[in-house]
Amino acid sequence: MNDVWFAFLLTLFAGLATGIGGALVMFTKKTNMKFLSIALSFSAGVMIFVSFVEIFSKATESLSNEYGDGNGFLFTVIAFFAGIGLIALIDKLIPHHEDTESDNEGAGAHEELNRTGIMSALAIGIHNFPEGLVTFMAAMHDPTLGVAIAVAIAIHNIPEGIAISAPIYYATGSKKKALLMAVGSGLTEPLGALAAYFLLSQVLHDGLFGISFAVVGGMMVFISLHQLLPAAHKYGEHHMIMKGLFGGMAVMALSLIIV
Repeated sequence: MNDVWFAFLLTLFAGLATGIGGALVMFTKKTNMKFLSIALSFSAGVMIFVSFVEIFSKATESLSNEYGDGNGFLFTVIAFFAGIGLIALIDKLIPHHEDTESDNEGAGAHEELNRTGIMSALAIGIHNFPEGLVTFMAAMHDPTLGVAIAVAIAIHNIPEGIAISAPIYYATGSKKKALLMAVGSGLTEPLGALAAYFLLSQVLHDGLFGISFAVVGGMMVFISLHQLLPAAHKYGEHHMIMKGLFGGMAVMALSLIIV
């Protein structure tokens, strides 16, 4: 039972790291549009890089283990684009604010920012769930491996927290709401641990894990290209947005290298 608690607490630690990223946004002024633009493009860089470099490769590896190299890559690609289609459908079903000339910089822009933050929280929360499964099961099998995985996940959860809290804070002015959304998305990791303990320990296999990761990768790329980057261009200059984009990629790359 001590091993179970240790594995669960490791997963909780990794998930709550999104709250650190969420809290970092609280130290800027709501009127700092330059920071908002950079934060949005930075978040897009984080999500694009982690989707293609980590999530897609892990999904391919898992599906290849289950179905062979050729089919594994094929199923990863199909699941990836299924994720894009799924989040595009969700995007279509969520009502959009129709901007007018008078509110283009007001209520409409704020609503779109809030929407971007909520959809980022949705995608990252879904992404964190299988990470919780993996962390918990790894810690149960090998505590040392579990610690390494938890630290790696915690480090790259920090910029993901920024992706959620920045647009919500700037849209609503509520630090509390922005922080709670960031923390809430991270809490799906311990939920994944609970699922691993109570439900999935006997049925979880590489195929299910790989498909879920590939779907989430597609969702995160769609949100980055369809929402985060266009929102960044509304509030900042192109060269600053590119710096934020590549900076986000670099930070995520560093987090994967050092752990």
